[in-house]
Amino acid sequence: MADTPSNMIPLGSKAPYFSLPDTVSGAILNLNSLKGEKGTVVMFICNHCPFVIHVNAEIVSMANAYEEKGIAFIAISSNDVARFPQDSPEKMKLFAKKENFPFPYLYDETQDVAKAYNAACTPDFYVFDNGLKLTYRGQIDDSRPGNGIKVTGKELKHALDCLIENKNNTQIQKPSIGCSIKWKTSY
Repeated sequence: MADTPSNMIPLGSKAPYFSLPDTVSGAILNLNSLKGEKGTVVMFICNHCPFVIHVNAEIVSMANAYEEKGIAFIAISSNDVARFPQDSPEKMKLFAKKENFPFPYLYDETQDVAKAYNAACTPDFYVFDNGLKLTYRGQIDDSRPGNGIKVTGKELKHALDCLIENKNNTQIQKPSIGCSIKWKTSY
């Protein structure tokens, strides 16, 4: 498993618009219809990445807790399913149900959305305010598979609490670390 850091795009960047199929409902969903009243977490994840599997329970817990505070969570998988069939939309649907995702799990077949967000790894987290301006990008916390640090979600929670309380997040924002997005290769 290769450790790939996220790209730390500038704070204040506008969330790129997207319209993608939700693997659970089958509906085409878009950013504007999914965004939260106070903010939105867009996260790039996938089924097979050990880094994602390591934090899944915390992501689900956070999404359930923060939804009632006006924060929407959106998960997107952009991996090349020709090379990584375990990340296919059919398997994404099964994974979302098994993990009890309370948020949509969208499939970015063209990888255009991942490119627009400059996403690099799974998991990769972006927090946007109610005007879809970036307020946080980076890791959920310092826990990684095998490092012995408990998953708490403290850094992402702090960013969300700052957003909800309309406070400036003065903490250093650290890149997420995970598996690289599995980009399609052109021949």
